[in-house]
Amino acid sequence: MELYRLKAHEIKKLIEDKEVKAEEVTTAFLNRIDKVDEKIGAYLYVAREEALKSAKEVDEKIAMGEDLGQLAGIPIAVKDNISVRGMQNTCASKMLEGYVSPYDAFVTEKLKKNNAIILGKTNMDEFAMGSSNENSAFKIVRNPWDLTKVPGGSSGGSAASVAACEAALSLGTETGGSVRQPASFCGIVGLKPTYGRISRNGVVAFASTLDQVGTFGRDVKDCALLTGTIAGIDKGDFTTVDEVVPDYTKFLTKDVKGTRIGVPTEFLQGLDNKIRAKIEEAIEVLKENGAIVEEISLPLAKYSLADYYIIACAEASSNLARFDGIRYGHRAKDFKDSVDIYFKSRTEGFGEEVKRRIMLGTYVLSAGYYDAYYKRALKVRKLIKEEFDKVFKNYHVIITPTSPTTAFKIGEKTKDVLSMYLSDIYTVPANVAGIPSISVPCGMVDGMPVGMQIMGNYFQEGKLFNLAYSYEQSTNYHKEMPRL
Repeated sequence: MELYRLKAHEIKKLIEDKEVKAEEVTTAFLNRIDKVDEKIGAYLYVAREEALKSAKEVDEKIAMGEDLGQLAGIPIAVKDNISVRGMQNTCASKMLEGYVSPYDAFVTEKLKKNNAIILGKTNMDEFAMGSSNENSAFKIVRNPWDLTKVPGGSSGGSAASVAACEAALSLGTETGGSVRQPASFCGIVGLKPTYGRISRNGVVAFASTLDQVGTFGRDVKDCALLTGTIAGIDKGDFTTVDEVVPDYTKFLTKDVKGTRIGVPTEFLQGLDNKIRAKIEEAIEVLKENGAIVEEISLPLAKYSLADYYIIACAEASSNLARFDGIRYGHRAKDFKDSVDIYFKSRTEGFGEEVKRRIMLGTYVLSAGYYDAYYKRALKVRKLIKEEFDKVFKNYHVIITPTSPTTAFKIGEKTKDVLSMYLSDIYTVPANVAGIPSISVPCGMVDGMPVGMQIMGNYFQEGKLFNLAYSYEQSTNYHKEMPRL
């Protein structure tokens, strides 16, 4: 039995039934990383010694009959902008190269309390800025389904690690689609929770009013298991909400009878015919399972992408100001004065995409432009949120494609910045509004996975898992795996 091919909930049962040991499982995944990650590039750091030590401790606790929590012995990968004590946290940037975190993020603490095995830190677009994982300062990540194509971004390393069976589960972060889009490209399940559902404490900030920790799994049950484990209020993060965290696995039934689904016509216009056909086929499956589907309109959604980039870049400009070579981050060796060290350190430490977004953010926050851009963007954001609120008075969920395309070729869009930004056109509305959203595999087009996006009302992640599971159990796409 190839343990690394099993899903997290399958591994969990084997460990609980004492059919396998956590050390066996961890060793299987570490060996898998050794075998395939040179081709994929999903990891920036593999915590072999730490993982094996943790696995042995789990086995000892099991032998002593201790209560171990929901993720005992499950190997998990963590994106390299989420702090894990004693491990690097570089954000895939030269600015933080060599930095080792002295503390755990809130979500990392949750993983450890539940005896999960952290395998290492995954590659990403630098400071989580990108849609292809080509912006890493150290190496690009390749899609396990086709090594000539991107895995999506910015959480491409986390998505690829799960798709390539280099981790059973993984954590990523979302600002404008950075979990759902790579989940779609890599043929796995990815969830962006409600803003405030999962703590950002210990996550390096990109855009604070948009950033969220998201979860990846090979199927819906895995994603639900991980999400329920790390969700909840954190006194160290005032944006988290004191809302009861249900057992999301209890929502996993095929019964969706009476669920009202809205399909925005705007999201299907101009869409590739092959991808549109897969989304329409998926909707038919949900109809057969008892859901009620109607066309709706979200006319303001088309402004989400522009709105997102103004807000995100403005907040990035502010958040990344701390990395100046004096307080934090890379410091240039040769400099004349304080201005020179600031200029050279940031020039050397940041990559092109990060510089582009800092400059755009600084511009929209500058005197004379703040009211015209940033302040207006906040007003538009409120209108978009209100539009979603109106829809959710009549519908339980909204279904759209996750991405307008399947995974594209490496290098295909690096020189066309606007085309790259448009990769997030279907995902950013959920971030702007702060609502939860999940991507689930719904077929293949030209040998590459396609994702269906399900958006729901605030703190209705359970409903998303219900719909996603109902669809998943009526199809076989979640059983398909890339050949490596």
